[in-house]
Amino acid sequence: MSLGLVLLLGFAAAVYFGLAHRILDRMRLTDVEALIFIAAMIAGGFVTLPVSAGQIKLSLNLGGVVVPVVLSLYLLSKADKSWERIRALLASVGTALAIRLISARTDFGPEAGSTVLIDPVWLYSLIGGLIAYPLGRSRRAAFVAGTLGVVLADLFHLGQLMARRLPGVVALGGAGVFDATVLAGFIAVGLAEVVGETRERLQGGPELGDDRPLALQQDEGIREDDGRGEDL
Repeated sequence: MSLGLVLLLGFAAAVYFGLAHRILDRMRLTDVEALIFIAAMIAGGFVTLPVSAGQIKLSLNLGGVVVPVVLSLYLLSKADKSWERIRALLASVGTALAIRLISARTDFGPEAGSTVLIDPVWLYSLIGGLIAYPLGRSRRAAFVAGTLGVVLADLFHLGQLMARRLPGVVALGGAGVFDATVLAGFIAVGLAEVVGETRERLQGGPELGDDRPLALQQDEGIREDDGRGEDL
């Protein structure tokens, strides 16, 4: 069983037992919606669709790229302001550029004497997650930037191959639920949660106002309001 699948199953269990309610509320997802998307990722991870079999072999994995992208677009649709959507998309582009820049300077080849210190999937996931949160500045934007950032990085690579007319293989979400697309999104959200909670504690508690998420208000004993989120 891959670590990506273990993470998804662990998060699904946390959702089922109500342990992820605060995070989901910030992301504007219900427990049912989250479980549906997780189940779709796991099931879709076994389905890979060939798109092109020419000089460049392109394929799409449903659970590794299609479902995460659909989830990201769904989260974007829940943004209250257009600037929030723009910021998340800009963060996605920034994440993609960082991944491409580092991947272009990282050698994972089997040449003699080369040592792989970290699996490229984890490297790109960590890069995506670590960059997506500060650029997105919220749980939802961090997930969107981490997920779409990896996808855009792969599309940039595809564009380079096409422009140079080089043969190659581009497997979008090819590793299924263990793909960097999925992992980067979850790493970004996890980082956002840790940093966000730490910042609130250092500030002496959450800031009160009309933009506080409902679940956070309920947990802190604050009167419910209209439920507008802090950011994306």
